[in-house]
Amino acid sequence: MLNIIKHIILKEFLQLKRDPALFRMALLAPILQLIILGYAATMDVDNVKTIIYDQDKTETSREFIKKFYSSSYFEIVKYTNNYDDINSYIDGGKALVAITIPNDFEKNINRRTPATIQAIFDGSEANKSSIAAGYVSGIAQSFAKDILVKNMNMMGAKLTPVGSISAETRIWYNPDLKTRNFMLPSILGLVLMVITSILMSMAVVKEREIGTLEQLIVTPIKPYQLIIGKLVPFIMLGFVDVLLVQGVMIFWFGIAIRGSFLFLLFASFLFVLSTLGIGLFISTISKTQQQAMLVAQFAVMMPMIYLSGFSFPIENMPKIIQYITYGIPLRYYITILRDVILKGSSFTELIPETVALFFMGTSILLFSALRFKKRLE
Repeated sequence: MLNIIKHIILKEFLQLKRDPALFRMALLAPILQLIILGYAATMDVDNVKTIIYDQDKTETSREFIKKFYSSSYFEIVKYTNNYDDINSYIDGGKALVAITIPNDFEKNINRRTPATIQAIFDGSEANKSSIAAGYVSGIAQSFAKDILVKNMNMMGAKLTPVGSISAETRIWYNPDLKTRNFMLPSILGLVLMVITSILMSMAVVKEREIGTLEQLIVTPIKPYQLIIGKLVPFIMLGFVDVLLVQGVMIFWFGIAIRGSFLFLLFASFLFVLSTLGIGLFISTISKTQQQAMLVAQFAVMMPMIYLSGFSFPIENMPKIIQYITYGIPLRYYITILRDVILKGSSFTELIPETVALFFMGTSILLFSALRFKKRLE
């Protein structure tokens, strides 16, 4: 029995070797995807394009504008003298933010009366605009504090609040608040899902197209031997991809694994069981490789990406959608990846996710294997 399975495994590797395009996709595509997505999949907001309309043109207004220059978040693209330029730049996507300083800005400050500014944001980019609004608010508060301290010093008084609360902020796990550090571990799950599910489905369908699957059926090989022989190479290939992707993440992007690497491999194995099961199931309902790829991409991968918490927080989804996400294996795997890599979480802290991944992986694979066996018989 083991000898038959071994020969089937060798046949799968030889077939993979004879298909250079598939071989490159299996080994090189994950690395390229991680590098590209590592730089592209970021929600950090830097270099906010800003247009300035300074009606006051005083030393105080210039000091306020310097706050934007000294910040690393804003890029002043234009100074203007009319509102038409503001409309043109924001409507044309040339600026995300417009800052208008009224002509009584310095006068109001010297009179100790409230001075106002106008900040206009391009709301079509809601996420970037909300973050940029926080930056502008922080600059305005910092400038107001400087003015207050300056005025108190001029009056010969010291600003010594009694009973004040000083908040000291400490950020754990991702001190630099870089989106890349949060997204890259999740990309490992995407890469693993793409490689194992698509390659598995295409490999089986290809054999059906060229007629070799029918030839195997008429041999004394039993269905379970054929299934195991086909699954093992892709499990091994999945682990090679995991090691390659982890290597790129550690040595290229400098993101270390804080938790147990062995537990990460075990969780990856459980996840691969579900993705291979999905690929095997797709092969039973597809007649061509193109059909298998389309089904894998649009019926399986896209919903899993959207509902797994990869880019959209599950907590922000409607309740009915949140319940649906409990049936997505990628949800649990991404949670394990982020917690192990960023937080250093252990198995005991991730038992619910691990158990869910185990039952989903074995159930999906068993169901797909039984369906595939029935098709063979």
